[in-house]
Amino acid sequence: MKVSMTVNGTPASAEIDPRTLLVQFLRENLSLTGTHVGCDTSQCGACTVIVNGNAIKSCSALAAQFQGAQVTTIEGIAGPGGELHPMQAAFKECHGLQCGFCTTGMIMCAIDIAQHHPNASEREIREQLKGNICRCTGYHNIVKAVQVGTANMNGA
Repeated sequence: MKVSMTVNGTPASAEIDPRTLLVQFLRENLSLTGTHVGCDTSQCGACTVIVNGNAIKSCSALAAQFQGAQVTTIEGIAGPGGELHPMQAAFKECHGLQCGFCTTGMIMCAIDIAQHHPNASEREIREQLKGNICRCTGYHNIVKAVQVGTANMNGA
């Protein structure tokens, strides 16, 4: 079957098996490997992308479900000159990463938090991040990065 969507502002289409997951479409058909596959069970959040303005776990969604959708991956958030997105810069500044495997999904989830919960408390941020697992670090610096990134995104 043919699937078409806009990925990172660019039209993308391909002939795919109807069972192709969105994460597979992004990685294998579009070579956008920043979206990671960590668990294949929708538990870890490493595959998080933004679809039509909402964060989703792309390892548990069929690509065909997103016919005509607007998809943003980690590759699509940098500025036009390649400058870091405010949330990426906050993760760097606040040391919100270690090995980096979960970071792309964390950042995409954090952008969703900033857009939908701009005044979230620390407790609310922790609750929103519950579906994203980091095995290397505690969440203190990640939460701080979300707070700083949200403030930077909202011009505070």
